[in-house]
Amino acid sequence: MHVYGNPTIPKKLMPDKQWTILEILRWTTDFFRQKGVDSPRLTAEVLLAHVLEQERIYLYVHFDQPLAYEERERYKVLIRRCANGEPTQYLTGVQEFWSLTFEVTPAVLVPRPETEHLVEAALTCAVSEAQPKILDIGTGCGVIAICLKHELPGAEVFAGDISEDALNVAMQNAERLLNDGNSISFRQGDLFTPFSGMRFDLLISNPPYISTRQYEALERKIRDYEPACALHAGEEGLDIYRRLIANAADYLKPEGCVLLEIGQGQKDAVVELFDAERFSIRKIINDYAGIERVIIAGL
Repeated sequence: MHVYGNPTIPKKLMPDKQWTILEILRWTTDFFRQKGVDSPRLTAEVLLAHVLEQERIYLYVHFDQPLAYEERERYKVLIRRCANGEPTQYLTGVQEFWSLTFEVTPAVLVPRPETEHLVEAALTCAVSEAQPKILDIGTGCGVIAICLKHELPGAEVFAGDISEDALNVAMQNAERLLNDGNSISFRQGDLFTPFSGMRFDLLISNPPYISTRQYEALERKIRDYEPACALHAGEEGLDIYRRLIANAADYLKPEGCVLLEIGQGQKDAVVELFDAERFSIRKIINDYAGIERVIIAGL
């Protein structure tokens, strides 16, 4: 449920006057700080740069530039939405990942920096194959598949998602970032369903892994705005892992690898699922916070 019209946000957001870039940034930073917005100054700058269609450095070089009425009104709309909890990435429509700029919409999960560990691990696993065949399950906006194709032009990359809207976002990103929307084979369907009869060198997924209790405790900006189907995975957060791991062997080449992103505290449970299917754990990778984040397994 999206939350609008926060009663703590006044109907008249700011005084009617001529605002310069510096003045409105100072006002917005203070306002965001009062409303508990993360990184208030940075957020204010990102939103204003988006309205002006400029890089953030422009705000510093032209700090005394007055804003046009239309610019100020567009900025006020974004300020309200941000203060109501809507993620900045949905307001600007973009998120940086792997030094690439991805388009994002409310149909897809906002890419997190932790997922770059999954991309790094996949690149390491792929070095032994000249033209690895790769499957990204639950691709969302396409960050994993697109980054791997960007780094491994010779790879044969497939990507699937159950959401048609998410796939449309991913295909648009591939078209723009790879200059060829057909360089990745995108298919709609549940997990392995669109890839029947195929086998891959790498099976990669950053699936939903939030438990029911964790989901209910999430920050409002995540719970109320990001797609629940990309976050919540049953009572224990393991529903998708169970289905992925139970079927992975049928889609994996003999020397292939399965790479999964996992949530904090899930390593033991996911390792047990792999053990039950006679997989061996090849490596576990921690993120920069020391949290076990990626599991690599093979047959």
